[in-house]
Amino acid sequence: MRLLFISSACLMLLVSACKKSPQLVWSDEFEYTGTPDTSKWNYDLGDNNGWGNNEQQYYTNHEKNVRVENGNLIVEAHKDSLEGKPYTSSRIVSKKKGDWKHARIEVRAKLPRGKGTWPAIWMLPTEWKYGPWPASGEIDIMEHVGYDPGVVHGTIHTEAYNHIKQTQKEGMITIADAQDTFHIYTIDWTTDKIAFGVDDKVYHTVTRDPKDDFKGWPFDEPFYLIMNIAVGGNWGGKQGVDENIWPQRMEVDYVRVYQ
Repeated sequence: MRLLFISSACLMLLVSACKKSPQLVWSDEFEYTGTPDTSKWNYDLGDNNGWGNNEQQYYTNHEKNVRVENGNLIVEAHKDSLEGKPYTSSRIVSKKKGDWKHARIEVRAKLPRGKGTWPAIWMLPTEWKYGPWPASGEIDIMEHVGYDPGVVHGTIHTEAYNHIKQTQKEGMITIADAQDTFHIYTIDWTTDKIAFGVDDKVYHTVTRDPKDDFKGWPFDEPFYLIMNIAVGGNWGGKQGVDENIWPQRMEVDYVRVYQ
């Protein structure tokens, strides 16, 4: 009877552990060539008045700006005028094709280099339930500005905490070879916490203040993924744009989402 009791207890622990293990619910391994999978990706197109940051690129879905080759997604910015903008690039989004509330997001990527580059891997709400930016929230899984090579930022923006008020909740880590090799950029997003990591090393955690309502924590709604290279802008162009470095690319080996 004692042996049976122990075996049952062990079985219960095993079942419980299995229930809690995160499951892969969405991914793109980019093991194909050509146009990014249209069942998973859309695009934000145009210049949208500088996308709120006085950026200098015009976003397209043209092959030179976004494509899959050699097992990687390529997002590439070029110095070539289009619609009055001196650069082209791409901004690929999973909106309405990959939207999640609370998840682990993993993106294995290699970043561009040079002054004026501003690559980002980030998330916005699928529906703006609490109002326009920043009220409904933003999660920046990875941001990097080329004039500060190797310094990676992980940040949340909300109505209470954002860069306009200089109250954003931001962490930084230096990855010296971020522009030379691939690293895995992650968030672990749960009900009351978002942890930012690189290569399974957590470097920044934001925990919900019990006093915060949606103005401080709007992260109870689905968000979608965005990957782009901006050129210049209020932050990316703070020290100017080097006109001699183009084209520049961000390469993405895979995107994996666990819940």
